[in-house]
Amino acid sequence: MNSALRREYLAALGLETWVVRGKPPPPGPGEVPIARHAPAPRDGGAPLEVPAPREVPAPREAGADWPELRARVAACTRCSLCSTRTQTVFGVGNQSAQWLIVGEAPGAEEDRQGEPFVGRAGQLLNSMLRAIGLAREQVYIANVLKCRPPGNRDPSPGEAAECLPYLEQQIALLKPKIMLAVGRIASQNLLRTDITLGRLRQQVHRFGLSQVPLVVTYHPAYLLRTPTDKRKAWEDLKFAREVCARV
Repeated sequence: MNSALRREYLAALGLETWVVRGKPPPPGPGEVPIARHAPAPRDGGAPLEVPAPREVPAPREAGADWPELRARVAACTRCSLCSTRTQTVFGVGNQSAQWLIVGEAPGAEEDRQGEPFVGRAGQLLNSMLRAIGLAREQVYIANVLKCRPPGNRDPSPGEAAECLPYLEQQIALLKPKIMLAVGRIASQNLLRTDITLGRLRQQVHRFGLSQVPLVVTYHPAYLLRTPTDKRKAWEDLKFAREVCARV
């Protein structure tokens, strides 16, 4: 996407266009680039030094391909969860998928099997996907955390921050058309907000530098406990399907 079209999309979404500090925004169509000059000398002295533009650091796992990234996750010791896991849960699915499904963290069964969303919650997720014409094999499924928190507790902010670069590189490799965040914890960690899931639903959010469209819905485990909200989840899935069709 060219820069002018990107600015139009961001403006339509009510998002501000950002640029690397120290660099002017790129010229729009028909605009003449403005030359950058050093400040004029003061009192006949030497020109003030113009600071070099600040470089944006590369993402932490940038450059890793699928095998390398999987190996890094398997060997990860960035937080204390490495001492309590049975194994890491990297992710599963089609590495050319248009849909990326993201949960919060592995549970006990996922920790044993090394695959996300297995058991009853996984079966319900499969049914939810089939309802919008998708097989599990057509999507990619991952979690914000690659290790199970003991007792299935909520991930801590520090744990999520240490693990998120792995997911970011999975997204960079996958290049999905849409992300579906399932559950409050996953949604709030991905969007870096404490807004309730109810208020995040039925909106198109954007994730990361690539601005992937992101839609949120309820976690399948929650829906097993609260089946009255399955109708709301169905509305979310239809909304996500519409968003993906427009991308």
